Amino acid sequence: MNALVALCHFCELHGPRTLFCTEALHPPSPSPSQHGVRVRIFNPPPSTPISTPFPPQGCRSLPASHPGFVSIDDETGIRFLSHQHPRQSQLFSVVRQACVRSLSCEVCPGREGPIFFGDEQHGFVFSHTFFIKDSLARGFQRWYSIVMVAMDRIYLINSWPFLLRHLRLTIQSLQSTALKVFDNEQGVCPQRAVRMNSVFSPAVYPHQRSGSAARSLTSLTQHPNLWASLHSSFSWLLKACGSRLTEKLLEGAPTEDTLVLKERQTEQEEEISCWEGGEGVSSRLQLNRLERELGDFPCDKGQGVEFPGPHFRSLRHLRLVLGAPEFRQLVWHVLMGNQVIWRGADPGLIQSAFTVLKALLPVGCVRLIPYSAQYEEAYRCNFLGLSPDVTIPAHVSSSEFSVLVDVANTEKSCQYSAVSEDDIASMYQFINSSANVQPTDKGPTLLNKLEVALSNENLSVEVVSHCLLCLKEEWMNKVKVLFKFSKVDGRGREDTQKVLAVLGATGPGEDDNVRLLKFWMTGLSKTYKSHLMTAVRGLLAKKRNLT
Repeated sequence: MNALVALCHFCELHGPRTLFCTEALHPPSPSPSQHGVRVRIFNPPPSTPISTPFPPQGCRSLPASHPGFVSIDDETGIRFLSHQHPRQSQLFSVVRQACVRSLSCEVCPGREGPIFFGDEQHGFVFSHTFFIKDSLARGFQRWYSIVMVAMDRIYLINSWPFLLRHLRLTIQSLQSTALKVFDNEQGVCPQRAVRMNSVFSPAVYPHQRSGSAARSLTSLTQHPNLWASLHSSFSWLLKACGSRLTEKLLEGAPTEDTLVLKERQTEQEEEISCWEGGEGVSSRLQLNRLERELGDFPCDKGQGVEFPGPHFRSLRHLRLVLGAPEFRQLVWHVLMGNQVIWRGADPGLIQSAFTVLKALLPVGCVRLIPYSAQYEEAYRCNFLGLSPDVTIPAHVSSSEFSVLVDVANTEKSCQYSAVSEDDIASMYQFINSSANVQPTDKGPTLLNKLEVALSNENLSVEVVSHCLLCLKEEWMNKVKVLFKFSKVDGRGREDTQKVLAVLGATGPGEDDNVRLLKFWMTGLSKTYKSHLMTAVRGLLAKKRNLT
């Protein structure tokens, strides 16, 4: 939590003053020895007294020569620094204004208690004012406040009960300690009788008491390690207040990928439960085969999966190994819904390629058989891995709706131990073959934007991944509009063309854009389609009732 805590005091001579301030320094930051004495947050307050003497003034806590206090959170590396004033001049102004407002214009009924104030420019403040007994002060008490300043108004308001509970413990400890000192001083020399018997002059009142109006909080409490103790208390408060509430991303309706995954999981459970009802070895073999086939379906991204041996790490890595033209042709086939076949002796390498390529499509459009000893038809899978001895049928080799990537071992692959795992280009030779003769240089708009991101070396792999996610969401929304317009409403070709223009799917690469939209339409969840049909039927029924 980006906040700071300060103890403030209303001096009879100087007005509102900041006494002690604790702020959080996020790493990287200078070493503790450059700032002050290292004090652990969770250990008892240190017993080392402040070595530098200073006059008992109510407007000072630590002398200018004192290095201050530093606590280090070993979990996060955050340093909590305490001194009389913040290190930055901008924060000094913010804390100064909070101090003045908490002890002058912003007061609660009874003058003691919590209050909240602030604005976007100067920050928001949770302030708790209180009194400390002092036998030499006017009214026998002094006015203090503890303020927490932060720029996040919602966070500070939500932390109100927590702050109030723990600040009251600190305040009660100070008040009870000062009350004991007050009672002892009154027992030795009752100040009420002394004042009634002395001549009072408002002009020279502070001088008559020899500067006792500037009495420090240390002398009021007789606590030798007061500031170290307050530092520990404030540091813990900042840490605990920052960790008790966490921000979470609240999504709206579930995405299409989430709906499809849930539907597939339900289908798997139903299929497996049916097979478990059978008897005998054949039933168990069929069940195992079903689990192997269905087990790969829910893999929507495969991020973070490690394969033994060399593997493709990202789309950019795959593009680097295959080369830009071959990569573009391969991705074009993926986006158009054509069957992508990889044939080679390394299942891990082929599966890593599919893991990278699957990220280009919605989950509902992915039908994967990662590695097989025989060819599987396109209606069963659009990603197919084959062992090197499998023969591709003639009707598939001559079809323009498929692409084959043959992975051949080179001489260096036999000397695997001497070659880096990531040096895939030197270990394998990749040969793309397809009967499709249509030019892919125009391609769909999504492919063109993706290649711009991949070719930009200033963008990291993570940033490119987020760009791809945004592009998929954008085009999935267009798919939903087109499905509603053409399939549900049943509009004609002319109206559909107008919708495509509105969606930005016309112009260069229009044919590829339309093919992409129609293919992605097959990946819509059953839940979404059912919801649309139900809504349309409801509207039609309502119109009939009105007529």
